[in-house]
Amino acid sequence: MQARDVKTIEDAKKIVEERGLSHVKVGLFDNDGVMRGKYMSREKFISSLDNGFAFCDVVLGWDVKDQLYDNVTYTGWHTGYPDAPVRILPESCREIPFENDMLLFLAEFSEQAEAVCPRATLRRVIDKATEMGFDVNAALEYEFFLFDETPDSIREKNFTNLKPMTPDWFGYSMIRNSTHAELYHELMELSEQMDFPLEGIHTETGPGVIEAAIAVDSALNAADKGALFKTFMKVLAQRHDLMATFMAKWSNKYPGQSGHIHLSLNFKDGSGSAFYDENNDHNMSDIQRYFVAGQQQLMPQLLCMMAPTINSYSRLIPGFWAPTDATWGVENRTTALRVIPGSEKSQRVEHRLGSADANPYLALAAALGAGLYGIEHQLEPEAMITGNAYNQKHPEHLALPTTLWEAAQAYKKSVAAHYLFGDTFVQHFAATREWEEREFRKHITDWELERYFEII
Repeated sequence: MQARDVKTIEDAKKIVEERGLSHVKVGLFDNDGVMRGKYMSREKFISSLDNGFAFCDVVLGWDVKDQLYDNVTYTGWHTGYPDAPVRILPESCREIPFENDMLLFLAEFSEQAEAVCPRATLRRVIDKATEMGFDVNAALEYEFFLFDETPDSIREKNFTNLKPMTPDWFGYSMIRNSTHAELYHELMELSEQMDFPLEGIHTETGPGVIEAAIAVDSALNAADKGALFKTFMKVLAQRHDLMATFMAKWSNKYPGQSGHIHLSLNFKDGSGSAFYDENNDHNMSDIQRYFVAGQQQLMPQLLCMMAPTINSYSRLIPGFWAPTDATWGVENRTTALRVIPGSEKSQRVEHRLGSADANPYLALAAALGAGLYGIEHQLEPEAMITGNAYNQKHPEHLALPTTLWEAAQAYKKSVAAHYLFGDTFVQHFAATREWEEREFRKHITDWELERYFEII
């Protein structure tokens, strides 16, 4: 039996028995999209398939550096960090090529913890789309930098004077991908074997930067694939004594790293694309127009789900391929939303706001949820942008928050956010972003030292 054939609990039991595995890997994703997990014995795994298992809920109560939030109500010292129930997802079975026949299964928090689980939050938004009569297709694409460094060397250098894998600016370079063909081929093979296949991969403009487009799939599968791609690209790099970073912007000398999301809707009754109407301008159906309007209107309110770190806001500056206002256009890469006209199969919208550091589940939940909100309320978009969006003045209400703190405040106050994701999730996630901002404020930057130490 192959990993991709596993669909049910009985299938999962069968493949583990067939392979004679003593252990399997089980993992889930936290608030920041970081994969947390462990090896689990065969006996424990078989039991957990039927009954679920318990996972310490601290992974929903700490940040990327394992520091405990002091401002969330779901979990904390006041609850004693108990175990939370988790269900294994048999259909998520994957082989890990460099661990012989080892299998990996994804899991998801359940019961009370489901309200703050990122994957479950996306699933609830997809359920809403289903209730509205739509199937959702999505594809994620990521930019990331590779460095000729290791986890030890970057710390020894204090994250300065790092050596990119390749030098200089050289987008779409055949020289670079041919010179490093073995690494590219290993990445493409890993992506096929672990079921996050790449539609395309190429060098971007900047030293050591690569862009990878993951093939389209149903929305929940697309988020799983995006989260696994980010995780195992880092693993593959480190196994080659390289480092991959998905920071939104690691240097002011180079463009930031995006995590663009392509979305389309089909009617569940099989009647085709809900976005395509050949009788309308740019083949945009009324539904797609409402969808884009919802994404545009809610973008400032939901920004912290797509730009979730302090560093995210260093990327959102004019002229560096990242949007600064909630704008839309047709085949326009200077706008936040790029409508891509095409056939009934290819008509879609690209949400260009998200950065590579975003949690794929939450970024997709925000992009999709906002669009569905627009359909429900039959919202109309602002005037389409033609030409360079950076050089044009836009309505004040389309301006995006410029810091994580501002974004978190807008998110907490958003009626639409509470409606789409639930009070419990919004309160929890907003608090985690406020924590992130407060942690940053505890530190003195190199810029401050250089500017003020001697002169002020």
